[in-house]
Amino acid sequence: MVTVGRVSVDLYAEQVNTPIRSVTSFRKSIGGTATNVAVAAARLGRHAALVTKVGDDPFGNYVRFALEHTFGVDTRFVGTDPDLRTPLAFAELTPPENPSLVFYREPRAPDMNLYPADLDLDVLCRTPTLWIPASRMAWEPSRSTVAGFLAERGRKPHVVLDLDWRPMFWPSEQEAGRRIGPLLDHVTIAIGNREECRIAVGTDRPEEAAERLLGRGLDAAVIKLGGEGVLVATPDGEATRIPSYPVEVVCGLGAGDAFGGAFCHGLQSGWSLVEAARYGNAAGAIIASRLMCADDMPTLSDIDSLISISEGPV
Repeated sequence: MVTVGRVSVDLYAEQVNTPIRSVTSFRKSIGGTATNVAVAAARLGRHAALVTKVGDDPFGNYVRFALEHTFGVDTRFVGTDPDLRTPLAFAELTPPENPSLVFYREPRAPDMNLYPADLDLDVLCRTPTLWIPASRMAWEPSRSTVAGFLAERGRKPHVVLDLDWRPMFWPSEQEAGRRIGPLLDHVTIAIGNREECRIAVGTDRPEEAAERLLGRGLDAAVIKLGGEGVLVATPDGEATRIPSYPVEVVCGLGAGDAFGGAFCHGLQSGWSLVEAARYGNAAGAIIASRLMCADDMPTLSDIDSLISISEGPV
């Protein structure tokens, strides 16, 4: 599979329920939606490549090394911008279940400058699963580059759009909806929470959002409902609510990315959408019970164990 999007060096406050002004130590890792999804899939044994850019600086060197040697992600398409610096993101765990993120991406992050020359269209058209976060549409030239290769690929399964609403990346909700909406005509599956659905299709009501998404010609709409689980809907009228796995939350970051990596693993394994989403739910629960995102992504045995304990054998 191939993911396209942000990468950053993430710094997690090691003191929980403590404001940044009082934090005394941070733990370093890598992050960004597309990055974490690639790491999550690789942790489950999938070949995962990331399309992004870093700066020509020590943090960029760290990102590339960690992706390849720590997490086993294909870095062939991780470019280097000669002028811009690798971005940073600080996580303040106040509260742990809904942390605050402070992004340092000024004046621009390298991944915003994604050009057609940075891609391999043949790989993007042949990969069995292509994962695109909607935040790719917040900037040029990334916006036009993504639109271009999606037009080349067509709607060959699976093209997954992560609705990925990040308000700090957009001038307004209206602009985000205007840019994200057209992507729905080029993908096969859309995944998002209630708020992300509201931005993309104008409603946060799960069943209505699913109906509007499917009305754009998608094969499936996957609506994440937090502690209530996930809704999986298909054009044949089937709509299944899959319950969540209750855990004690240590950090709310990364659960959706773990879901994404496990969900794609299920798709590539030939499972039903419901089976893939159930696996994603378990992966998301596990990462919510741990501090880090990339470093703590679950293994197959982690997920199978949780499902077995909660529901019986897969």
